[in-house]
Amino acid sequence: MRELDYAGMGARIRQVRKAKGWSQDVLAKKCGISMSFLGHIERGTRIMSLETFTSICTALDTNADEILWGVAQPSDALLDMWQAPPQEAYEKTGDSYSMYIKIMKSVAEIMNGA
Repeated sequence: MRELDYAGMGARIRQVRKAKGWSQDVLAKKCGISMSFLGHIERGTRIMSLETFTSICTALDTNADEILWGVAQPSDALLDMWQAPPQEAYEKTGDSYSMYIKIMKSVAEIMNGA
């Protein structure tokens, strides 16, 4: 089992927050925590509860794997496409598309098993 890197998690929270153009105050209010506590979370100097972690992920509209490990998971729609691509796609692109699908399925399986 991998050990949690709280400083890394905090850095990823900060990165997503800044990408949205939000201040710490905006995210803290959305999560119902103090700006000071959010600052500690982003620096990795305090450990948040599961409830706070969930609130942050929800507010940032990101998944837990992205914050925990820095790994963005593909959407269910994309996974569905990998599992059952339309027949016309095979006809249009031939073997290269088929190989691409096999590779992407393997990548998805590796990421889900990590």
